[in-house]
Amino acid sequence: MKKLKHPKFETDKFKEKTKLLHARNINRFGFDFHPEVSIISGVFVLIFIGLTLKDPVAVNEILINIQNKITDNFNWFFILSTNLFLVFPIYLMFSKFGEITLGGPEAKPEFTNFAWYSMLISAGMGIGLMFWSVGEPLYHANSALPMTGTTSTEEALGITFYHWGFHPWGVYSLIALALAFFAYNRGLPLSLRSVFYPILKDKVFGWIGDIIDITAVISCLFGLATSLGFGAQQINAGLNYLFGVPQNTKIQVGIIIVITFIATLSVVSGIGKGVRILSELNMRIAAILLLLMLILGPTLFILRSFNNGVGFYLNNFVSISLFSENGNAWQGSWTIFYWAWWISWSPFVGMFIARVSKGRSVREFVTAILIVPTILSFVWMSTFGATAIFQDAAIGGQLLEAVKQDVSTALFAMIQGLDIPGVLKNVLSILGTFLVISFFVTSSDSGSLVVDNLTSGGKLDSPVPQRVFWAVMEGTIAVALLIAGGSNALSALQTGVIISGFPFTIILLIMMYSLHVGLRTDLNKLKIYREDKWAIKFFNEKIHGEFEKDEKIKERMNK
Repeated sequence: MKKLKHPKFETDKFKEKTKLLHARNINRFGFDFHPEVSIISGVFVLIFIGLTLKDPVAVNEILINIQNKITDNFNWFFILSTNLFLVFPIYLMFSKFGEITLGGPEAKPEFTNFAWYSMLISAGMGIGLMFWSVGEPLYHANSALPMTGTTSTEEALGITFYHWGFHPWGVYSLIALALAFFAYNRGLPLSLRSVFYPILKDKVFGWIGDIIDITAVISCLFGLATSLGFGAQQINAGLNYLFGVPQNTKIQVGIIIVITFIATLSVVSGIGKGVRILSELNMRIAAILLLLMLILGPTLFILRSFNNGVGFYLNNFVSISLFSENGNAWQGSWTIFYWAWWISWSPFVGMFIARVSKGRSVREFVTAILIVPTILSFVWMSTFGATAIFQDAAIGGQLLEAVKQDVSTALFAMIQGLDIPGVLKNVLSILGTFLVISFFVTSSDSGSLVVDNLTSGGKLDSPVPQRVFWAVMEGTIAVALLIAGGSNALSALQTGVIISGFPFTIILLIMMYSLHVGLRTDLNKLKIYREDKWAIKFFNEKIHGEFEKDEKIKERMNK
């Protein structure tokens, strides 16, 4: 008599439909791409690049006008939506949905916890943390905040925590969870269209699904370009401090070209080698730089500021999270920019996190994404931000003036102002520059893999030339935005990301409902699975065992 086995938990019913979707792909010249998504996205990007290079001033004016319309009329929409994107994953984490495992109840994690956390942080915020960790707290510490009307070190750090804490990681956890669930628990392609299957059904495999993926590709490319632009500016600043390299757009364009070339080498090696190794290296170098800054900087002031900043953030969490400014002069440049950046960046980060998170439970998944990176961001921002505030007060505002001239120089200007030997200053500057380059490469190569994913109909493995193409395209958009902005390149980068993030916010709102429908169905399947598994175990251990002992019953059952 044979023992019973439980049937597969994952469904195969979408395999044929996925094959039909992939059958539309064009396979020529070393490419394997979905024609509608790839061609329309590529043409849109090429038109934008062409118009920008032809008349950068006119394009910049148009972008600024669109940005002003969005920030003036829809700041409340970004604020409300981003709060919902945080509350929903927390609800899932504490509910029965938290028991669901991505990939089914028997799925196991593919990566170690350290490798997993490293990839989350490197892909999610690496360049941004390097770029803003000095400049932002310093700005807030020297200007009255609109929600309080006052300013202090704890308020400056608290608002910085607000921009880099739970809210952005709430956005990431939402889209990453949706993508991973529908890919691993439903057998759908790892593509944004799959998330809307409970609402659109088989239409996701048609032109409506194409539109969803096109929106994700464009949003992702502009979010990536913004981070690459920030990275190029900061690398240029580091090279200026170390070697006297001039700071201008031409040099930054050259940096993007070189880094994009390096990133393509990592892209070729794939996610299991290049991206994972770089992410782990990023974490180790970042830990060394953070520890050195904590020791060499005003240690007691940093520790006290961390406590006070976290206290202000948690104590005023609800009020600052719901604050919507009239006039939008401050909020448009800070909060709305950040929320749009995180949202436009979310298809990339979400897709990347989804690819490396199979085998994690919903509760483990959301907890890890919300808590671990947030705490690390708080520690990082406190160490660098509090050091900058302390130093600026000691030298009469000179650091603030330097940062106002060019925020990309903030980190290196602060390092040069530390009361330590010149050799240590050079060591810190070299580590900082190396880390920016490493985060730059990680963002570029992992972003290329994700965009390639979207444009191939959700395929996990696509040809190398196609990955290289999208890596080059990301760098080209960053170059176009820098050229369009000229001396105001930072504003151009902010403008591009706010515009691309607006339509994607609407998609994320619909995604919440779709994910809830899918999880509810899976929770019922999990209950049946557990009941069946118990019954099968009881049969195999008790009844089957008794049959095996009784020769007469065994003989009769075998017949």
